[in-house]
Amino acid sequence: MKALRIHAFGHPSQSVLENIPLAGPDPGQVSVRIEAASVNPLDLKMLAGHMQQVFPVNLPYTLGTDLAGVVEQAGPGVDRFKPGDRVVGRLEPTVGGAFAQAAVIPVQALSPMPADMSFEQAAALPTAAGTAWRALFGEGGLQAGQRVLIHAAAGGVGGFAVQFAKQAKAHVIATASARNVGLAKELGADDVIDYQHQDFSAVLREVDLVIDTIGGETLERSWQVLSATGAVVSTVDFAIQARGRRQGSFVFFNHDATTLDKILQWFKDKRLQIVLDTIHPLDDARAALEQVAAGHARGKVIVRAAR
Repeated sequence: MKALRIHAFGHPSQSVLENIPLAGPDPGQVSVRIEAASVNPLDLKMLAGHMQQVFPVNLPYTLGTDLAGVVEQAGPGVDRFKPGDRVVGRLEPTVGGAFAQAAVIPVQALSPMPADMSFEQAAALPTAAGTAWRALFGEGGLQAGQRVLIHAAAGGVGGFAVQFAKQAKAHVIATASARNVGLAKELGADDVIDYQHQDFSAVLREVDLVIDTIGGETLERSWQVLSATGAVVSTVDFAIQARGRRQGSFVFFNHDATTLDKILQWFKDKRLQIVLDTIHPLDDARAALEQVAAGHARGKVIVRAAR
């Protein structure tokens, strides 16, 4: 099968498409014919070798974690899924393997796909939507009526966070580029700040929760808009800490199929919009990585496995 691999850490240009064998599933696993995968910032960090202390990998390494596809074979003891079932899930970063034509994955890491969901839509969900959910309702402890600021609201995590927060009856403030102001409003933001022309820290105060997906100066200025007991949850800064009564926490995402099942139910209930940017064939998966590395993707960038 084809797989996008790296033999050394570095830039997306160092990834290569190779033919490799796929072992059969062990007990508790299934083999999945991958139809689509999505690119996450984590994939770029893994590629660069920046995550070796957290997610150590051996080289060569097949990139990608989020996938959607069709079960081809169920391992011994598996009765939840059978060949032909459409599934979505997430491979552990230490294992990787989503940017390929097939993968072996533990059954507990998979969820059944809704009948009316495309593989591209499904692949967009596990990490981005799961991170948004955990940032808001886990570390963030969001409650109805609170004011939440969500940065990069047109991005993968940000776009889902806007929708989740709005439907949790929070007052949602979003930052986005000029071309994405309309999208942020469509996703549910009550107020949208065009960060290219306005400094959010100059106009906002008494925010209960900030979801930071950018880091750096944006994260630093986010502290200025918090209420006295507000909180910042960052998807970027591992070292973030509380400042007095203001809480600061890093959201460390671990795949949770139960949460993914809830998110999929939102889609079934037509409560969730999945924004897709560009769909790249597996043969051009390197371009997908380069697009995400360049920043400013609108929603999720997808890799479509070719046959």
